[in-house]
Amino acid sequence: MSSNPTDEDSGSESQTQLHAPKEIEWHMLDKSKFLFLGAALFSALSAALYPVVVLKTRQQVSSAKISCRNMSRSIVRYEGFRGFYRGFGTSLMGTIPARALYMSALEVTKSNVGTATVRLGFSDTAAAAIANAAGGVASALAAQLVWTPVDVVSQRLMVQESNKMCYRNGFDAFRKILGVDGPRGFYRGFGVSIVTYAPSNAVWWASYSMMHRLIWGAFGGCGFNSGRDSKVMVGVQGLSAVLASGVSAIVTMPLDTIKTRLQVLDAEENGRRRPLTLVQAVRNLVKEEGILACYRGLGPRWASMSMSAATMITTYEFLKRVSAKNIDRLTV
Repeated sequence: MSSNPTDEDSGSESQTQLHAPKEIEWHMLDKSKFLFLGAALFSALSAALYPVVVLKTRQQVSSAKISCRNMSRSIVRYEGFRGFYRGFGTSLMGTIPARALYMSALEVTKSNVGTATVRLGFSDTAAAAIANAAGGVASALAAQLVWTPVDVVSQRLMVQESNKMCYRNGFDAFRKILGVDGPRGFYRGFGVSIVTYAPSNAVWWASYSMMHRLIWGAFGGCGFNSGRDSKVMVGVQGLSAVLASGVSAIVTMPLDTIKTRLQVLDAEENGRRRPLTLVQAVRNLVKEEGILACYRGLGPRWASMSMSAATMITTYEFLKRVSAKNIDRLTV
């Protein structure tokens, strides 16, 4: 992820005011360093946030409404702490190439679309929002080619209980899914994933861009000491990420719930198990609790998105600054 700071008119502001950092574009990065460090940093972050993802996924596939506290207690009681990391190995194996695709598509698209929109006469704020939304869509499309198969396998491992083990590990799950459903089985819910994550990324990045600029604009009018810029920068990035996550979570939660059910649950027909269709998934949700059933797991998802986004955006900006070819050019 990246931020979208403005280039400020330094002639109209005093030296003691807070300045937003300059944008680091794709051509300014050492690509090898950027991708290698990114894989390491985001793998560590995925490990820290994985238990929340497990909680969210189990709530989404549950036919009854279960609170996060009760779900957590049940996992600890019957499966131990390891229950929070079911499928993590599989998820991690897919996260590295998926994240590399995500970051590359995001930065290339943002840079190209941002340049094009400015040339077309859009304001800096509008150009940044459009570029970020386009980058969000492009990165989601690229990453889902890897993430969807990984999601299908890891989520099946997440939701199985210790006393009802269908899969021994990720390789066993891969083999059984391939045997039953063929290669298409790994792309169950791919269409819904695209419909979910493409707009979700677009909404998140556009919201983040706008929040980021608004908050910088508010702080820019205050007399901050330039020596504190780095600390304030992290705070602004984190706050912008949390606000953007709230907007994105609420807008896309129903689609995410349907996607998860399509990837994990099966239907029974004449004694045979078949993948759920989109219509069946929606009908079952509405039958259980109406529209509110689509928002099961909203709390964990919002928390997960906020923690993930706030942590990842600050890490991502740090990563870009560390990977910049000439750090001296970034000073304001």
